[in-house]
Amino acid sequence: MRLQLILISLLIISLSGMERKPVKILMAGDSTMADKPLFKSGRDTITGELFEEVNRERGWGQLLPELISDKGQVVSYARNGRSTRTFIEEGLWTELIENSSPGDIVVIQFGHNDEVITKKSYTNPVQFRLNFVAFVNEVKARGAHPVLCTSVARRKFDENGKLVPTHGDYPDIIRSVARQENVPLIDLEKITSAWLQQAGVEGSKAFFHQLPPGVSRLHPDGLNDNTHFNEEGARAVAAFFIQEIKQQQMNEMICLIK
Repeated sequence: MRLQLILISLLIISLSGMERKPVKILMAGDSTMADKPLFKSGRDTITGELFEEVNRERGWGQLLPELISDKGQVVSYARNGRSTRTFIEEGLWTELIENSSPGDIVVIQFGHNDEVITKKSYTNPVQFRLNFVAFVNEVKARGAHPVLCTSVARRKFDENGKLVPTHGDYPDIIRSVARQENVPLIDLEKITSAWLQQAGVEGSKAFFHQLPPGVSRLHPDGLNDNTHFNEEGARAVAAFFIQEIKQQQMNEMICLIK
């Protein structure tokens, strides 16, 4: 009997000393979420010289690890230019699902590339909805937790300084899937639209990957990107995401926040 107690005690000590693997936060999305290289290379058009300079573009998922404790691990599968359809066709979704485990979080944000009918990545609204429903069901089947996100707003204002919606019916499709499947929704379109409207036409420029002429060798004439964020903008969106996780009391993820 005494030997059994000793063995049980040793087993308890051993188990308590085992390190728990961090919960994975798997990110599925497009360029507004994706990790961006810290540097980019180019070639001088006159001298032919190769050069490298700091890349100031950031995806909001790239800044999310700043807000996550060591209990969680952000793993990004988001890629530039992807839609729900091309994300599936290129095998990125299969890779993500195969790398998911029970208890993991899968954050899904698409729409920017699905919605543009002239792009190769275009996905019609019916297929877009079916893809989101499939995403949710496959995540649940793995014992993981899906979190759906509407697309972040583009910086587009009319002549009266009012922000213009650019995503058509696609955010509403995501909202309806979240209701139908009873899964959490972070309405980033709504949140970031209010944010940009409050910042205004000029103030909102500070959050985007914009450069004046003569600053960048990669963009000698300047850059007026109203879709992709700089570090300040990406950090703000990541903070909005976390704020919503707290407000909606998503217990599976709250425990992973710093």
